[in-house]
Amino acid sequence: MAARPTPSSARPVQGDGDGDQQQHPRRPFSAVLITVPDGDGPGSPSLPASSSDAMAAALLDHAGAAGSDDGALMEAEDERPRPWGQSFSLWHATVVVFALAALAAAGYVSLYAGRGAGAAWRLLEAREEGEDHGGRRSFLLLLYPKPRRGGAAGNLTAATSTSTGNVFPTGLYYTTVPIGNPSRDYFLDVDTGSDITWVQCDTPCRSCAKGAHPSYRPAQSNIVPASDPLCDRVQRNPNECNYDINYADRSSSMGAYVRDNMQLISEDGERENIEIVFGCGYDQRGILLDTLENTDGMLGLGSRAISLPTQLASRGIISNVFGHCMTTDPSGGGYLFLGDDYIPRWGMTWVPVRNGPADNTRRSQLQQVNHGDQKLNVQGKLTQVIFDSGSTYTYFPHEAYTNLVAAVSLKGASPRFVQDDSDNTLPFCMKADFSVRSVDDVKHIFKPLSLQFEKRCFFSRTFNIRPEDYLTISDKGNVCLRVFDGTAIGYDSVIIIGDAFLRGKLIAYDNAENQIEWIDSDCTDPSKQSRIPFFLRRVLRNKLL
Repeated sequence: MAARPTPSSARPVQGDGDGDQQQHPRRPFSAVLITVPDGDGPGSPSLPASSSDAMAAALLDHAGAAGSDDGALMEAEDERPRPWGQSFSLWHATVVVFALAALAAAGYVSLYAGRGAGAAWRLLEAREEGEDHGGRRSFLLLLYPKPRRGGAAGNLTAATSTSTGNVFPTGLYYTTVPIGNPSRDYFLDVDTGSDITWVQCDTPCRSCAKGAHPSYRPAQSNIVPASDPLCDRVQRNPNECNYDINYADRSSSMGAYVRDNMQLISEDGERENIEIVFGCGYDQRGILLDTLENTDGMLGLGSRAISLPTQLASRGIISNVFGHCMTTDPSGGGYLFLGDDYIPRWGMTWVPVRNGPADNTRRSQLQQVNHGDQKLNVQGKLTQVIFDSGSTYTYFPHEAYTNLVAAVSLKGASPRFVQDDSDNTLPFCMKADFSVRSVDDVKHIFKPLSLQFEKRCFFSRTFNIRPEDYLTISDKGNVCLRVFDGTAIGYDSVIIIGDAFLRGKLIAYDNAENQIEWIDSDCTDPSKQSRIPFFLRRVLRNKLL
């Protein structure tokens, strides 16, 4: 019952005894009614009439009654304090449920969604799992592991930095993309560290590898003119729309831009032909000539206008989000998605990213690198991190690298590992005092790596790397470290996370919100995800429909 305002002064109440007016202050919201037995009984006490009259008047005054005494007594009875269990009504329960739901939603948006006010609004706008994105959709491409190659690792150690800042084009995974009309399949390396998608092209080709498929041949009408608006942002020659990309391993590709159909598979299994601008590479140099024995070119997934996700997003075909999921089993492959329908909306860890000052590569600020409980970098010294699916290996700054080598050497421990300089498989390999056939034989001996990013809402954001991901076994049966010294490629303050370290995680790159998100996953079942946490789905649906 709503509280009545208390007057600043008492008001007169008529007594029913001798007609005199008595002043009774207003009672604060409740009263106690004492029932006294009839005074005629033996031993029964009696109260003065004036006292009884005053109490009745007080009750009538509190209830605002001008009539019957029964109404006053009933209201007084209603206002008695009741036990909590009896007073907890359905209304209170509803309020509590909605309060808890609001807190859960706030925590979800704060800790995991990371998409700012826009994300919170989109969450409240969600009508159901299959909500309409204004015509936007998502596409799915399967990832396949590349055949193992020998001898490439030694070449990577001699790589130097380049002015373009693109990372490595020699990753472990590729995807199949049908191009042209009629379409033909091409195998493209998946590279989040560069922007340009290109295929080997016969126009004619100056320097091309054999490739997995015959070179692409564009029609004259496919060649992008220098006057094209997209060309204005990427060309170097004002008279031609061409490209010249240099990678950190000293490889390069040169060619002209063309526009042709690329066939993509939507989330409902439909094949769609979409016109895309990509590179027609007629001059490849360096290690690319070796790696292109198994593939035909590169799928650039950077953030510039020429990248495949940005082209699709700028035309409203997808949201400006893409990602990949690689199975923990190196032979299992995984999948790549364009658009946000395959991203879980609950449990994702996210970190903000910004583009590098010179190379436009996504970088996140890292606070600490650990091997188990041991810190590998200077405490408080910020390090930048690049997630690069186009790099087979991972690169640490010199200090973190040397500390990691010392940590995994396990000097004086049993079993004993001794560095084997005669093994050139990778820069650092160790011989054990027992037979080693696979990483499974030694992974329990080593500790995981962890990259600790800035905390949010008192919760740490950590990217964990298992020993079986940062170790490999050479042909000599030695245990080798998949981590390189970044000074060899000019990255002494940057960590480059290669695709071997990205296994077992669904990783999303949100170009619209400038952030990277991840969550552990077996990467075996690409499925369209709900946009709302399961415990809020029904409540939000009922409220918003």
